[in-house]
Amino acid sequence: MEQEKSVLELATSLARAAGKIQRERYATKLEIRTKSAPVDLVTEVDETCEALIVSTLESERPEDAILAEEGTEREPSGATWRWIIDPLDGTTNYAHGYPRFCVSIGVELEGHRTVAVVYDPLMDELFHAVVGRGAYLNGRQIHVSKETVLNRALLATGFAYDRRKSEQDNLDEFAAFLKAARALRRDGSAALDLCYVASGRLDGFWEFKLAPWDVAAGYLIVEEAGGRCTDASGGDPPASGSEVVASNGLIHQAMLQVLKAGR
Repeated sequence: MEQEKSVLELATSLARAAGKIQRERYATKLEIRTKSAPVDLVTEVDETCEALIVSTLESERPEDAILAEEGTEREPSGATWRWIIDPLDGTTNYAHGYPRFCVSIGVELEGHRTVAVVYDPLMDELFHAVVGRGAYLNGRQIHVSKETVLNRALLATGFAYDRRKSEQDNLDEFAAFLKAARALRRDGSAALDLCYVASGRLDGFWEFKLAPWDVAAGYLIVEEAGGRCTDASGGDPPASGSEVVASNGLIHQAMLQVLKAGR
């Protein structure tokens, strides 16, 4: 438990430090480049935040493994802890001055989700969870919603970077949920969407073709808030983020049925 506490404290400190950089550079002139597709952006702020987090971990926890979105991957022999980092989740939003982005840090112990921190620097909202100890927003315990009926639910989703050329573009699923739910949102930050499910702001979330750093923290925060995360068939949620369905648990089966019908 003492180890988990120290990891949480460091993750919180790193998320706040990276968030401070994002807040200071928000709505300023940025160097924007593309990666895998014209809609897959990266800025110098992403890279600066990752460098800050990684350099601190290398100094303070050199024995730990690291997997981060902008290219850092380190796997020391015998590592038991692994840090999975999205230094700026919602880069497209950030590049356009749209105020929905965050820092996401998930930490595994021997392959199991153990510590999670997601920080929204503009709202100054810090979500965190430690396995078996609940989920929190700015120190206050949070819980998923109690909505039981899908047609009264507020859901969120997102679309993959290859949506312009892939047949799996989530459009059929989006159309199906648009008719089945009360309303849909698409805010461009999967980590925040998962935290919003955990805090009851959203009743459910689904998306395809995410990455490990998009979900590593959010999965744990949802589960510790009493929610459920699976793949699109109801199985264990993939660490890869390839298929993500998250909900308050009460509407989960109904969400899976909509997804099944659309396939």
